[in-house]
Amino acid sequence: MTYSLLFSFLLYSTMLLDDKPAYTLYNKKAKPSTYKELVKTAQEADVVLFGEFHDNPMSHWLQLQLTKDLHQEKNGKLILGAEMFETDVQLVLNEYLSGAIKESNFEKEARIWDNYKTDYKPLVVFAKNQKIPFIATNIPRRYAAAVAQKGLEVLQTMDTLAKQYYFPPLPVQVDTELPSYKAMLGMMGGGATHSSTPNPMMPNPYNMVYAQAIKDATMAYKITQYSKAGHTFLHYNGAYHSDNYEGIVWYLKKYRPELKTVVITTVSQEKIDELSTENTGKADFTICVPADMTKTY
Repeated sequence: MTYSLLFSFLLYSTMLLDDKPAYTLYNKKAKPSTYKELVKTAQEADVVLFGEFHDNPMSHWLQLQLTKDLHQEKNGKLILGAEMFETDVQLVLNEYLSGAIKESNFEKEARIWDNYKTDYKPLVVFAKNQKIPFIATNIPRRYAAAVAQKGLEVLQTMDTLAKQYYFPPLPVQVDTELPSYKAMLGMMGGGATHSSTPNPMMPNPYNMVYAQAIKDATMAYKITQYSKAGHTFLHYNGAYHSDNYEGIVWYLKKYRPELKTVVITTVSQEKIDELSTENTGKADFTICVPADMTKTY
């Protein structure tokens, strides 16, 4: 190796060591991947579940970049959806996207999250400008709260219109043996039985799992309702709703097993130059961000 080549190599190596990447992208096997590969894989999918940390700026920035690039690569054949909007605000969301109502009315009536303006508004505005359908997929919180208190059976007592538009067909199957749900039970003292009488001061742990499951099931069902052949449905949700191919993914397989689904997750590590064992295999693509990454709220 000549002196000049050696000098160039050492200089490049030093630059790499001095670099401060904001994230590293890994594939399912924990091998380094690229954003280009992510876009290529996502555009071939029927459904892409983008699992975020709600307060992580890299999650939100990459969501916007992927949305823009998929819209271009798919020639507009893109559908968006989000956990952050509940099914009973679909009308007001549609009215805003079409320009029928003012932004102030939309933001007041859509029960937007506290971090909407910094983290989700860019996605909604892009959808509005590009005329991309945007689907409110999450069950209204009043129903999830009722399930947490009284169990899944309470949904049978709801109004016919609620059953038709706001959550999936009943009864909803819940597999409490799924690792994510079992972990919830473990954290909440899962010694209670399915038939345990809820104590107002000590909610039945199974009912809390059912409340989580009805969110997952509703999001999955709404995705299947609005999916279209040749289109990619890009869905934004908390990573815990799709990690390890459970949650939303489990219900997608129940409702529409033929759909090709790609899962993205976000993880946090002290060092991001190698994916830890515990974070491996959670998704098809993993966005690994530094543990000290600035949060949006």
